[in-house]
Amino acid sequence: MRFVRVIRNLRKRQGFSLIDACDDLPVAAEIDEKSERRHRDRSIVHRVPKLSVIIPTYRRADILRRCLEHLEKQTAASDLEVIVVSDGKDRSTAALFELSSWRIPVKFFEIEKSQQGSARNEGLRHAEGMYVLFIGDDIFLEPDACEKHLKTHESCELSAVSYEKQAPLKAQSSKLKAVLGFTTWDPAVGITPVMKWLEKSGWQFGYQALDKMRRIDCDSFIPRNFQHRYTYTSHISLPLSIAKKKLFRTDIHLYGWEDIEWGMRLRDSGVRLLYAPDAKALHHHRMTLEESLRRMETLGHSAVEIQKKVPEFDRVPKGWKLFTYRLLALLPTLAGKHRKAFLSGLSEKR
Repeated sequence: MRFVRVIRNLRKRQGFSLIDACDDLPVAAEIDEKSERRHRDRSIVHRVPKLSVIIPTYRRADILRRCLEHLEKQTAASDLEVIVVSDGKDRSTAALFELSSWRIPVKFFEIEKSQQGSARNEGLRHAEGMYVLFIGDDIFLEPDACEKHLKTHESCELSAVSYEKQAPLKAQSSKLKAVLGFTTWDPAVGITPVMKWLEKSGWQFGYQALDKMRRIDCDSFIPRNFQHRYTYTSHISLPLSIAKKKLFRTDIHLYGWEDIEWGMRLRDSGVRLLYAPDAKALHHHRMTLEESLRRMETLGHSAVEIQKKVPEFDRVPKGWKLFTYRLLALLPTLAGKHRKAFLSGLSEKR
């Protein structure tokens, strides 16, 4: 059409030749460049991540930076988006996203000081991936960890399709699942004796117990009746559609147990938990005995608070279990000291 208009104008204007007029027309190289640019822009606009990594944080900018650097090195980096939510305003954390250019898509949001559950919920509001991975800001993922999470989910989806006609219930359990990755202490922080004990005994993370029962296939879910005890939000993934239906409670304000309560609701809705030990991460956090005991006392406080709101919460000892717990708390062992600290937290809140 433009060419026709130019020819018509030639009839009204003198001193122009057809060659002169054609100088105004776009050349093939320009057309190809514009077409390529439009195609590239459409690719960027329509790029949908497979995995949304949600990280709650508060005033730990230096550790958060290293967490993000590990995410940049992921073998599945092109399939990721990262959503960082600061649980309270912090200038040093915000500066990470004002001055730095990350090699992966990173979104940053701030909320009024609340707790990690609210921060995770805010992250879910902005997530676009098919799956979501919750990690802590002090969790350093191994380079293939995100890839392992994705492959575990995708392989189970294929299993669900193959089971659809033969075993509908089995197919449904394959679709409704969360994947727990493996986490161990980061040797770089200097592992203390209590850290070794926490890992070996299962008081911090119960991975050793999981290793005893695992079989690496999509049917080897953690037994349903106690899977909620292992829904560690420091390193767990699930379909975004499920996560958005099962948000974290915002009326629990003390540290601890919010992930277990969340896991109870996942379990009750039919979601199963699968352990994927090949999806590995390091926990970059040093803990002394005194810090561990203070943590146990806080867990006692929060256990009482949660039980008042969730009567079926099963982590507060009662009856003969409480009697036995009190006896064991008298022992001069690490386990005895931690039981004593937990009981102290329970009694202060009752």
